[in-house]
Formats: sequence, C-alpha cells, structure tokens
Amino acid sequence: MMATWQWLVDSLFGPFAEFAFMRRALVATLALSVSAAPLGVFLTLRRMSLLGDALSHAVLPGVAIGFMLFGLSLTAMAVGGVLAGLLAAALAGFISRFTTLKEDASLAAIYLVALALGVTLLARHGTQLDLLHILFGSALGVDAPGLLLVAGVSSLSLLGLAGAYRGLVLETFDPVFLSASGHRGWVWQQGFLMLVVLNLVAGFQTLGTLMAVGLMMLPAVSARLWHEHLSAQLINASAQAALASWAGLLLSYHLDTPSGPTIIGCAGVLYLLSLLVSPGGWLPQILKRPHRVA
Repeated sequence: MMATWQWLVDSLFGPFAEFAFMRRALVATLALSVSAAPLGVFLTLRRMSLLGDALSHAVLPGVAIGFMLFGLSLTAMAVGGVLAGLLAAALAGFISRFTTLKEDASLAAIYLVALALGVTLLARHGTQLDLLHILFGSALGVDAPGLLLVAGVSSLSLLGLAGAYRGLVLETFDPVFLSASGHRGWVWQQGFLMLVVLNLVAGFQTLGTLMAVGLMMLPAVSARLWHEHLSAQLINASAQAALASWAGLLLSYHLDTPSGPTIIGCAGVLYLLSLLVSPGGWLPQILKRPHRVA
C-alpha cells in the first residue's frame, strides 16, 4: 500500500520536482490560466466567443514578420503579434461601421486572410520546425525570457481587469446605463480587446497561435455550466484551466505527446464532464424534467 502511494505521488509530482523545464512550463501555463480564462468568461457573456479564435489567428502575420526580421526573438515576435491583433480588431470595427457587414463577419474574413498570410510568410522564411513551433507552441521549451513575458502579461492583465472590472461589467450587462452615465462604452471594449490580444500573444510560445485560445475559451464555457454568478464563473474558469495545464503537462511527459494540444485536450475533457454532470449539463436537466404518467 505504501509503495503504491509513493508511486502515485512520484507520478503526479515527480516530473515537476526533478526537471526545471517542467517547472517553467507549469508556472507559465498556470499564469496563463489565471489571466486568460477570466477574459474568456467575459467573451462568452458578451457573445463574442469566436472573437478569441479570430484574434489568435490574426496575430500570426505579426509574429511571422517579427520572425522574418529578427529570427526567433521572443520580444520581436510578441510586439509584432500585439500590433497585428490590435490592427485586425480595429479593421473589423472599421469595416462593420462603414459597410453593411456585421463585425463577426468581417472578423471571420480578416482572420482567414491573416492565417493564410502568416503561414505563407513562415513557410517561405523559416523551416518546417519553426512553423510547427509557432503554430502549436512548446510549453516544455519555455525559457527564462519566455517565462518573464508570460508572467508580465499575466500580472498586467490581472491589474487591468481589476481596474476595469466595474466598467466592463456595466458595458457587458447594461451598455445603455453606462452610456447614459456619461461613460464611453468603446473605451472599455477596446481596453478589453487589448487584454485579450496580450494574453493570446503571451500564450503563443507555450501553446502556439492555434492552441492559445483553447485555454481562454474552454474553461470559460465550462464554468458557465456550473455557476450563474460572475465571480464564481471567473474562479471556476481559472481553476479548470490550471487543472488542465497540470494534467496536460503530466500526460505530455509520460506519454511523449505535444504539450500544447495535450493541455487543450484535457480542457476539452473537463468541458465534456461539465456537459454531463454540471448543474446546467445534460444529466441534471434530464432529472429535472417531469416524468409522464402512463
């Protein structure tokens, strides 16, 4: 019995105690869990769930241009990604304002063009390994500068979200009241979009530009099935993201699978469990239905 318990402890915590790269990967993904998942909750409440996916693709050309000019410079690629993401969001707003297209339609067109452009630039000026690294990331390859970037963005994101929380909640649930009280709703929306872009750029090294949005959205969607109160949803989303990160890194280590997709796969498993057993899931809803009397 003691040997079994020791084996379980070693399997669950041994890799993080033994290897520095595992500890760096865990800290980076936990930092992203704390900052990105709450933003996903606000995206779902604002019915902008697909915006995160669109912006995660839209940052790719900026990352590619930074790579072309400065090589695998994390700072250059991060700055390029932020600028590209903000430009895509602004361009989508401009198109929806001056044409008959809605913002979601213009975003869909922009992110498809951006994804194609980014992949083309990376394929022409880098190796296949560079392309896969940027698209799918490598949490186990996070170095000290990458960890500092993630920690800095996470801290800035939490401070920004705390400072804008009241205005963001009002702009989400009652934009008419916010406008009547003399505040400009677009200021809160643009600040919120900037935080989303920063978190997606911070996540591209660990999870890749294609996977970073998964840690933002999957836990947020799951949290809505468990709670009705916003504060509980924010905490639940961060907790699910952290659990998926820890489990994904362990599975990636033991099964020798890509770390980013494995983490998102674990978040997907938590989402499926939420669909089944959460208060808003399938089983409780079935049990609540009145049974017909023959």
